[in-house]
Amino acid sequence: MKPYQTTLLSSLLITSLSACQTQVKTSPTTDVVKLQQAALSSQLGYDLVESLTVEVGPRLAGSPKDIIAVNWAMNKLTSLGFDRVYKEPVQVPIWERGEANARIIAPVEQPLVITALGGSIATPSSGIQAQIARFDSLEALQQARPEMVEGKIAFIDQKTERHITGEGYGKSVGGRSKGAVVAAQKGAVAIVIRSIGTDHDRMAHTGVMRYQDGVPQIPAAAMSNPDADLVNALLKRDPNAILELYMSPKNLGFNTSYNVIAEVTGSSKPNEIVLISAHLDSWDEGTGAIDDGAGVAIVTAAAKHIQDLPIKPARTVRVVLYAAEEIGLMGGKAYAKAHKAELPLHYIAAESDFGAGRIYQIDTKVNESAFAAVQKALSPMSFNGVVLGNNQASGGPDVSMLPALGVPVASLRQDGHDYFDYHHTPNDTLDKIDPAALAQNVAAYAQFAYIMANSTTTLTPLIVSSTK
Repeated sequence: MKPYQTTLLSSLLITSLSACQTQVKTSPTTDVVKLQQAALSSQLGYDLVESLTVEVGPRLAGSPKDIIAVNWAMNKLTSLGFDRVYKEPVQVPIWERGEANARIIAPVEQPLVITALGGSIATPSSGIQAQIARFDSLEALQQARPEMVEGKIAFIDQKTERHITGEGYGKSVGGRSKGAVVAAQKGAVAIVIRSIGTDHDRMAHTGVMRYQDGVPQIPAAAMSNPDADLVNALLKRDPNAILELYMSPKNLGFNTSYNVIAEVTGSSKPNEIVLISAHLDSWDEGTGAIDDGAGVAIVTAAAKHIQDLPIKPARTVRVVLYAAEEIGLMGGKAYAKAHKAELPLHYIAAESDFGAGRIYQIDTKVNESAFAAVQKALSPMSFNGVVLGNNQASGGPDVSMLPALGVPVASLRQDGHDYFDYHHTPNDTLDKIDPAALAQNVAAYAQFAYIMANSTTTLTPLIVSSTK
């Protein structure tokens, strides 16, 4: 991997930094330049994600591989020489995927590719055979008369739109998370959804689903996009087509996982924290490279480059590798609870959990009166291809609850055009990561964390809109 910087670029960066010294104290000012150059010329980020995917691989929360991943993280962070490395327990459910098979048995026989949704119960050992009740969306299912669904397998057939921001996922994911409850309330015997993915590969996208107390639990699965197209074509020929479904997942109680944490101790304000994070767990069918091995590598490598500076930033830079994000932000919730008393000392937080596409924009969530100063402070990131965005960030999944608790956040926006081609599939593997794009992410996170760790701007209080 070759560094992208030139002498001219370094001069421009130093000039930009000198212009914003009223808001940011660097030590020296060229450290922000050095961080970018070091990250772009380093293979550390790629080496970390390669190590995680090859030496650990899939690491479903609650599984034996989950603990192997925790041990990997503890050993790796310790070997990198962080000032402090520790872990905090998180209780997580144990769910085993088992088998998942489906086929159309009438009017013709056609095998289908499916996968169980995370947390689903099994079908009876003999499987389920029933007619298909197709709906364009979760909303269409919600509006359906019960007699249209009762005794059938509900099929939500909503396609996921492709966007650089990944916003299409938000439009379709409700069918996965809430569909089983809605279908069961209307008498369905099972639910199958079109995969929440933008690909045309014949593999299904898993992901967590939810049950609700007082509502019967029914099996829930996702179908590959080509097979969803096939089912549509069959239903046009015969609206009474019969689907056979067999699944054998198991819920096996609870286990203890861990949030793994490393710190670069601040030089003058060590009790104040700039948090950069990712999640350590993954689904069990790929190797968890883009979701979220890339994020683990990005924030770890970024902090390591800061650790290696001759003079540390004022505030502590804390790396948190969260447990059990995939099954309900459990690590994020546990962290917020365990660190409740310390949250007022969290200066700002961010999370990398959107693959390894290049970061093109940085958004924040700070007090509006501080927004202009923060943008000025972060302006050197523009030389790494990152434009200054808006003040409406959520920070990422595991830190998304922190603004309501008074903690400012930032979102370093990655190019997600192809992220949902691979998300939650067996195709989430190391070859999907571009080392140069990963290094650009490392540089962006290193600059962000270092600039914020030295900032003199007050970012709070946050104005959080209340709901009535």
